[in-house]
Amino acid sequence: MQFYASPEQIMRDRAEYARKNIARGRNAVVLSCADGVLFVTENVSTALHKVSEIYDRIGFAAVGRYNEFENLRRAGVRMADLNGYSYDRRDVTGRALANAYAQTLGAIFTDQTKPFEVEICVAEVGTTLQADELYKITYDGSVEDYPSGVLAMGGQADAIVSNIREDHRPDEPLATALRLAIRGLSSIGGEGGGNRTVSTPQLEVAVLDRRRTGRTFRRITGAALAGLLDQPAPPAEPEPEQPEPEQPPGGPAAGGPDGAGGSDQPGGTA
Repeated sequence: MQFYASPEQIMRDRAEYARKNIARGRNAVVLSCADGVLFVTENVSTALHKVSEIYDRIGFAAVGRYNEFENLRRAGVRMADLNGYSYDRRDVTGRALANAYAQTLGAIFTDQTKPFEVEICVAEVGTTLQADELYKITYDGSVEDYPSGVLAMGGQADAIVSNIREDHRPDEPLATALRLAIRGLSSIGGEGGGNRTVSTPQLEVAVLDRRRTGRTFRRITGAALAGLLDQPAPPAEPEPEQPEPEQPPGGPAAGGPDGAGGSDQPGGTA
């Protein structure tokens, strides 16, 4: 006779299992900026990519178990290619891919004994900042969009977002957004919960370039990455000076130390 466990307990155990294993991996940050959508993650491997291209203006990033999110990425590429070939390339959207990933992960979480230990991001770059779309899909099929243009994945995603949200500006240049993302990744994992140093060889960086037509995805490596990090930060904009209140014609009212008591008669000081 099999032991009985309530559905609530089974779902709770699966969610705890997936969260615990995802937290063991390295975090990733996705930011919307003036040049496009930036992907930054820690990855010591040069062969196993955590950031990849899905279609012309759509990118993919993931954290967790590599073989599982790589299967999801390949399925997304096949789906995008099939829809683009059967209908039109403009019919392939990030929202449709995010919904398909949500259905797949939700079915796996419910029906299979072991859920996928992954969190994935589907991002689509638009022709304008307002048209950018960022979606995060978790192990249980939950999908959430991020109109603010700031997204983090991993076990300490909330701490990273809280560190960079206030300083993020959607119209900032690519170099500024890159430094902000690295600051967020460096803010967790140090001794005593403090900051640490993330070196350039540990980074995997890519961008969906808004200015390109056709395929917009490109990786930033080597000298290009070092050049972005070496660019000086833009100077802070000075605060506008407050104008001094204008004095009425003729100066302050006469008649006392505070100007009170002026006459209302003709020839007096108004």
